[in-house]
Amino acid sequence: MNEPAANTIYARATAPGRAALAVIRLSGPDCLAALSALGAGCPPPRQASVRRLADPESGRLLDEALVIYFTAPHSYTGEDVLELHLHGGEAVVASILDALARQPQCRAAAPGEFTRRAVLQGKLDLTRAEAVADLIDAETTAQQHQALGQLGGNLRDLFDGWRADLHEALAHLEADLEFADEDLPGGIGRAALARLPALRAAVDAYIGDARGLRVREGVRVALLGAPNVGKSSLLNRLAGRNAAIVSARAGTTRDIIEVAMTLAGVPVTLVDTAGLRAAGDDIEREGVRRALAAAREADIRVLVTAPDATEDADKGIPAEHGDLPPAAFLLKNKADLQPIDTGANTNIETDSDADNIYSVSALTGAGIDGFVTALSALIQHRYASSGSAVLTRQRHQTILTEVRAGLDRAIDAEARGLELAAEDLRLAARALGRLTGAVDVEALLDIVFADFCIGK
Repeated sequence: MNEPAANTIYARATAPGRAALAVIRLSGPDCLAALSALGAGCPPPRQASVRRLADPESGRLLDEALVIYFTAPHSYTGEDVLELHLHGGEAVVASILDALARQPQCRAAAPGEFTRRAVLQGKLDLTRAEAVADLIDAETTAQQHQALGQLGGNLRDLFDGWRADLHEALAHLEADLEFADEDLPGGIGRAALARLPALRAAVDAYIGDARGLRVREGVRVALLGAPNVGKSSLLNRLAGRNAAIVSARAGTTRDIIEVAMTLAGVPVTLVDTAGLRAAGDDIEREGVRRALAAAREADIRVLVTAPDATEDADKGIPAEHGDLPPAAFLLKNKADLQPIDTGANTNIETDSDADNIYSVSALTGAGIDGFVTALSALIQHRYASSGSAVLTRQRHQTILTEVRAGLDRAIDAEARGLELAAEDLRLAARALGRLTGAVDVEALLDIVFADFCIGK
């Protein structure tokens, strides 16, 4: 455990605004001195006690508050922690913060500094600290469950298990090298190397798994199709508001329009795009280019057709744009019109079977509920957490890519020698340690806590 911080930090731990209660948190060696300066005696540890808080200089009463004291190391930060549960008026909170600011042993906390101290005191590893930030930011049930799983240590346990496997293989390699003349089982080092491909495969599977990132950042669903098939009308129907301009004029949508929503407990960004055709003017060509880029970047593509699509749509997507990934759904829009068989009107392929083709009407809403149910089911299947560990940061993927490279080199030891393989395993194990903060923790703190809120 690290030495406690030299100073005591304080911050408001609840959001500003009119409320029944507001909480100010302090952490550090001078918590009780700060409380004494406010004219209040020390409460029993971990027991809520009512105290009258007064201005240190004038003695004027500031508030009658509920005070809770947590002694080190039995606190969130691992230091002495004090919580002041105040009445929620802004004047009350401001007066207490001003009184604390005038005490030389105290200073205002930086964003995430309470959790940062918890990491330095060994109360949390870096993956659990990241989960704290995700839990605070969680807006959907999938984000909540994913953050709680990570806070419970599922990602830490995964990384620590891999690191233990690497340490065991490294120990066997070094034993083979250092004690070659001793009575050791034959080929113990080679046997250790033989187990590495399975570990590399496990690491590789996680590098290619973007579920956790999608749950944190949102699943992108792109509506694609020719002009005038009703993509913007569908966007408005799904969003429940007029988010996009709707017109019978072809090429009305020139830019990307995005609407945020939640489906299956997962954050979703619904993307409306320009009609796909061999566009005429420069502005429409740029709109088509952006539409194709959005289609390639989307996690789920929905192809929209209509019986009255313009003849220009039959020209399809210009060949220079290349092929697009297949669409997950085919929506036959404008079901309120008499069906006219015009085909798909684009050269986008779909991976849809009969169950993923829906006849809908953005005008009347017919068929929309069935499509939303199917889309939600797909998102639930692909992205909703099952409780298993998933990578939630680009940092995780970057470091695991480094680990995989080390394993690749170690597995090639037949040509390079056991000594180099041992060094490669040592580097891979060190990289895994950076994921949890077991090594190089100070160098990683600024990255991990860059987006934390003040008071946490």
